[in-house]
Amino acid sequence: MKKLGLWITLILGIVFAAIMYTSTRGLRSFRVEVCINYQGRSACRTASGATEEAAMRTARDNACAMISSGMTDSIACQNTPPSKVAWLEKK
Repeated sequence: MKKLGLWITLILGIVFAAIMYTSTRGLRSFRVEVCINYQGRSACRTASGATEEAAMRTARDNACAMISSGMTDSIACQNTPPSKVAWLEKK
């Protein structure tokens, strides 16, 4: 009886891993590094996304989070054009 439970657990683990792999595989279709210069500070961040826009927005937002404070400052930073955009993966 113990062996049956072990096999069921093993099979469920493999099925779960396969589902996770296939569902997240498309999230890395686009990978980009974005650098932002804002009020004398700069930051570069890398992000992945299912679309070019999603990857770009995530990298820009992450970079701005490092160099801005407060909602108004964050929004102004996010509206600043990137100083560098390097596509690392584009499918």
